[in-house]
Amino acid sequence: RQVDPAQAIEVSGAGEEEQWASRGAHKLLGALEVLGERAPRIEGVRALDAGASTGGFTDVLLRRGAGSVVAVDVGYGQLAWRLQQDPRVEVRDRTNVRTLEPEDVAPAPGLVVGDLSFISLTLVLPALRRAAAPGADFLLMVKPQFEVGRERLRSGGVVRDPRLHHESVRAVIEAAGAQGLDCWAVAASPLPGPAGNVEYFVALRAGHPHPVDNVDAAIAAAIHNGPAGPYQPEEPQ
Repeated sequence: RQVDPAQAIEVSGAGEEEQWASRGAHKLLGALEVLGERAPRIEGVRALDAGASTGGFTDVLLRRGAGSVVAVDVGYGQLAWRLQQDPRVEVRDRTNVRTLEPEDVAPAPGLVVGDLSFISLTLVLPALRRAAAPGADFLLMVKPQFEVGRERLRSGGVVRDPRLHHESVRAVIEAAGAQGLDCWAVAASPLPGPAGNVEYFVALRAGHPHPVDNVDAAIAAAIHNGPAGPYQPEEPQ
């Protein structure tokens, strides 16, 4: 219909998107909502945001009361300007997470979040583990499109087979276990990536009092209840 030029127009949803540094913020918010009271403590904690980019995760951490955030990214100048100016944020641009050293982020962070692209989490977990405090919590996003290998990607770089999602998440959890980290929760991100890839969060901590009893069952439940569901894993032969 025609609209009077003098009439005010309200764009639905625009304000909500603009209040965060990036849409990635909604992924972390979704994971924290799923975890509920079990979510890692953020208030007052020093955190490391691995693959900070424009700062969606950093933004969430600050608004949830993080004491400080070390924003690490291999790129340069991507972090939202208001976050760069926040005294609680320490920017570490041009820093490869895979070769991160403890002194790069000292004092050691008690919480590590990660949204990394074009690299497998299995390759960066050793560096993240070394850089973090001994009892740190990890809440890392697993992106199957960067875990399965290029030869198994469909056109457009989208991984649609939930069995490959399962395999990807399990590989990351096993790599974390090799670093002494227990998996205590798995959750699907409610917001798929821009191309449609479904992504998953794994919650890790060394010596967690209540680790996942059955990793495969936890992964299957996350896939089934997420955007890639329904999912029923195949019975082992």
